[in-house]
Amino acid sequence: MANYNKKLVPEKAERLNRFRMETANDIGVDLKAEYGSDLTSKEAGSVGGKMIDKILQGYEDKIE
Repeated sequence: MANYNKKLVPEKAERLNRFRMETANDIGVDLKAEYGSDLTSKEAGSVGGKMIDKILQGYEDKIE
């Protein structure tokens, strides 16, 4: 079974966590420093989806 919690680039973990926290804050989701079981699936999914939107927008801005 795959270990999905393994960091592929460990030195980027803190930067990714800051990005996650900023994104959650932007959309009004109260995200603690560590993911907790108090998040609904909808909230967790909205944070991840918004992160992807921001990443894609950054790439689009670079190629324009």
